[in-house]
Amino acid sequence: MRSSARRLHLGLVALTGIILVASALTSARAFPDFIPLPADFGPEGIGVGNGTTFYTGSLAANTRGQILVGDLRTGDVATLVTPDGVPATGMKHDPRSNLLFVARSTTGMGTVFNAESGDIVASYQFHTAPTFINDVVITRDAAYFTDTQAAFLYRVALGPAGEPALDATPIPLPSTFRTNGIAATPNGEQLFVVNGPTAQLFRIDTATHTPELVDLSGDTLPNADGLLLAGKTLYVVQNTRNRIAVVNLSADYASGAIAGFLTEPFTSNPLTKVPTTIAKFGDALYAVTAGFAAPSPDFVVRVTK
Repeated sequence: MRSSARRLHLGLVALTGIILVASALTSARAFPDFIPLPADFGPEGIGVGNGTTFYTGSLAANTRGQILVGDLRTGDVATLVTPDGVPATGMKHDPRSNLLFVARSTTGMGTVFNAESGDIVASYQFHTAPTFINDVVITRDAAYFTDTQAAFLYRVALGPAGEPALDATPIPLPSTFRTNGIAATPNGEQLFVVNGPTAQLFRIDTATHTPELVDLSGDTLPNADGLLLAGKTLYVVQNTRNRIAVVNLSADYASGAIAGFLTEPFTSNPLTKVPTTIAKFGDALYAVTAGFAAPSPDFVVRVTK
């Protein structure tokens, strides 16, 4: 009897192990590694919303300004905003207000959409040519937009529930500055940008607006695009280099070191080259392929760290 009971026990243990493995595989498969977007959609920005929702916008001529809403788990996508002829570049979602803040490229504009209906909630004319409003980050009390053609950031104040102010405030930067991606500390006191002409990483105090060089021991971040801060790790997309730099920052964010690069699937898959911006969901990063690259299939790509 003891022998039979032991065999039964071992059988149950093995069965439990199989179930756990199968469950883990099912869970892993629940989030696809590649989410196809409409042909030649031309994405540039990506934002993660409530639940498993994501958003991405179009640069391409035929769909310029269209914003898609999708599901990271199912891979389904639908139109949130129909094409309006104004490029949609970087974007971020504010869960407090369920609003989507979108940079609008060479128009010098930023637009805030209702993330459920797609209705325009607010619109801002930050700058006139030459300008390229490229990306945006949201803190507790403001949204900050970047400009890759002018030496400014643009600040839109946010109320306690995330409601945007009627007007925006330009923040002058040193005349040689041109910024693309932007990230912020959780308390909103520090912003991070890469100065395009020098490829150097800077932090900007949101009280003084003074850029301070982050000491990377002489290392630089050429072709820097989207930025994302998770804890003390800063992820920097290097678009035409087909990789994401992983930068470990010090406790005070004043210095750091490039710990390595995430290169897959950007280097091995010809259909997923030139990542531009990234968003985080769970333990994974999600990147979009470049809307400014040659016409090709476009994807949202899951990148495991």
